[in-house]
Order: sequence, then C-alpha cells, then structure tokens
Amino acid sequence: MGYFIGSRALPMDRPWTADNGTQYPANWLRLSSTADRDAIGVSWGADDPVYDQRFWWSPTLPKELDDKPAVDVDGKELGYTQTGLKTQWKATQNQIAGSLIAPSDWRIIKAKETSTNIPSVWKTYRAAVRTSCNTRQTEIDACSTVDELKELLFGSATITRQKTDADGNGVVEPDKITDSDGKEVDNPVAGQAVMETVANPNIATAWPTEPS
Repeated sequence: MGYFIGSRALPMDRPWTADNGTQYPANWLRLSSTADRDAIGVSWGADDPVYDQRFWWSPTLPKELDDKPAVDVDGKELGYTQTGLKTQWKATQNQIAGSLIAPSDWRIIKAKETSTNIPSVWKTYRAAVRTSCNTRQTEIDACSTVDELKELLFGSATITRQKTDADGNGVVEPDKITDSDGKEVDNPVAGQAVMETVANPNIATAWPTEPS
C-alpha cells in the first residue's frame, strides 16, 4: 500500500516532483491533509501485484507451457509458433550444461593432442552433466502447470511438512509425555502436528559437482 498520483507511486519521506513541475518536500505526504492530497490528485492505493515475469504475463495470466500456433485477437493463426515455457527452459538446461562442461574442454583437447588418457574423473563428470541435463529436460516435460514448472526449477531444496506414520496418517503430539524424572505428565502441545524437514521431492535433479 502507498500513495499514488495517477499510476505513479510516490516515495515516503523523500522529496518528489509532480508532473507539472511543482516540488514537494520529503515530509509533505505525512503532514498533508486529505483535502491537500485530493486537490492535486494524490490517492492511497495498493502497489501493483508482484509476479514472476519469467512464468506469467500478468498476476493472473500464466504463459503457455507448450508450443502453440500464434493467433490474433480473433483466434486466426498468424503462421508461426509461439514458443512455450517448456521449450524455453529445456533450451536453458542445454546452455547450463554447456557452461559446466566448457571449462574442462582443454583436458579433452590436451589428451587428444598428446595421445594421453583423459582423467577418468573428468570423463565421469562430463557424462554426468549430460545425463543430468537430459533428466532435467524430461522432468520439465512432465510438468502440467506453470506452478509445477517454477517449483521444479526454483523451489527450495528442503520443505517442512507433517510427519506421517506407516499408514500415511499425519503424526501428532501425544497426550502424555515422560518428564526428566521419568514421570508421565500432560503434554503441553498435545494434538499439534509433528513436523519434519525433508528434501523437496518436487525440484529438478541436481547438477553434478565438478571434480576438485
């Protein structure tokens, strides 16, 4: 929330200049009355919603996941394909893989030019990068929503969730616990969910670590 003049957000506690050139001091917004603000068109409103422009056109309009024919406002095809998010992010994985492999290219060139063996750790690493790239691209293709795709690529490494028992039921704190003296007492948090931090199962396969 904040003050606006038209669609322009006004900074608090900083001097500002109106479109007509009138200058206002840093404390004007705090000291002005409602009538003062109304007189020059200053209003109180919400900031524009924040959204990830890599995945959404607007706060409520996600980009297309799959490649589709581009169309005009009447639905007529324009003769070219609109690239979807999956294609874009799969191409990004190729770029990342290339950036991971490129620093060790000289080792391959040296081995060929000197008729020596490529160190096995580097052969393994380079192969692992390619495998990870292919796996990540398969995981991208498996996403069915934009939210899933964003979580896959940028989700946290771990998540906190309620523990479950062998039957899949949520675990909660027991009614009774044993204190330090070995006595059974009431549990002050009885019934609350027992939480655990685990690896996020919804993020993409990790890239391999470069050999030291």
